[in-house]
Amino acid sequence: MKVPFNDLTWQWRHIEEGVRSDFDRVFASSQFSSGPFVEAFERQIAEWLGVPHAIGVNSGTSALHLALLSAGVRSGDEVLLPAHTFIGSAWGILYIGAIPVFCDVDDETGTIDVEVARRLVTPRTRAVVPVHLYGQPANMDAVLSFALDYDLKVIEDAAQSIGATWNGRSTGSLGELGCISFYPGKNLGAAGEAGLIVTSDDRYAGRLRSLRNHAQTDRYVHAELGFNYRMDGLQAVVLTHKLPLLSAWTKRRTELANQYIAKLEGLPLEIPSVRHQTHCWHLFVVRTPSRNLLRDALSKSGIETGLHYPVPLHRQPAMSAYVKPGTAYPVSDRWADEGLSLPLFVGMTDEQLDYVVKTVATFYR
Repeated sequence: MKVPFNDLTWQWRHIEEGVRSDFDRVFASSQFSSGPFVEAFERQIAEWLGVPHAIGVNSGTSALHLALLSAGVRSGDEVLLPAHTFIGSAWGILYIGAIPVFCDVDDETGTIDVEVARRLVTPRTRAVVPVHLYGQPANMDAVLSFALDYDLKVIEDAAQSIGATWNGRSTGSLGELGCISFYPGKNLGAAGEAGLIVTSDDRYAGRLRSLRNHAQTDRYVHAELGFNYRMDGLQAVVLTHKLPLLSAWTKRRTELANQYIAKLEGLPLEIPSVRHQTHCWHLFVVRTPSRNLLRDALSKSGIETGLHYPVPLHRQPAMSAYVKPGTAYPVSDRWADEGLSLPLFVGMTDEQLDYVVKTVATFYR
């Protein structure tokens, strides 16, 4: 049996007919960049997420950049974020000329350790970026309380967590601003690059809509430095057709994750647990000191796996200037060195999952 890490063709088969018809509408109207198809998707997803404003952009990285900029982060300011995350979480900080300050993470969830963050606050700290890693929310009660204590802006990196909630609210909607990625492999994925910023603040929303479109206030009038970060109409069409299916897809991901948890119990693996509210299971990451050997064994049996993420931010060459000599990040290092993402995707069958579990068990025997 072959088990891919993901299979996006399954999703395409469920939306193909409607998408092709709407693609014809996009081409017939020539509304390729922004325009009515993007606006329709923004209204649809704002309602789905329960937020007043949803601003479509061309990637999750662009979303973080604009969110930080609109929140008032400036060159020389410090921004707290977890050391264990995708590097895109840090790029927006550097684009502004701000300083990323890496925090070690919680051992159980891999999300930001707020107690570590408290020790790293300085007079230059302006914001905190909690990352809802693998689809599980960071501890937002702790994050919001911490931010209130130090008057910090909270910009949620919800790139992986659409469909997850905290106290009944969608991730991304709890801080001043939230950022979502629609990279194809995400739970709600486009057919290319796309992203979203959500906010409840009218002022943020107005400025974001301007900034993504070259900072135009009126046609050909530019009040400040702007960016070409617009979402395109074809991506909006794909996302519009997928969004009504997302709740059912999240339910299936949860069913698969629960099967993994039950069937892997008793093996010498650290299995993910749901510690904070609801999990949308973007990834199912186990941990083991034998990670590389296990990955090789699964590969030889036709099972694809992933590494998320094998090089934490404090070990990235591009980030070396922001790491003080002698600073340790033991929990982040462990997640990076031991984490292995098993296949979990919409369209995965119970038989495929059982084959993965059987192969893992055989490896340990």
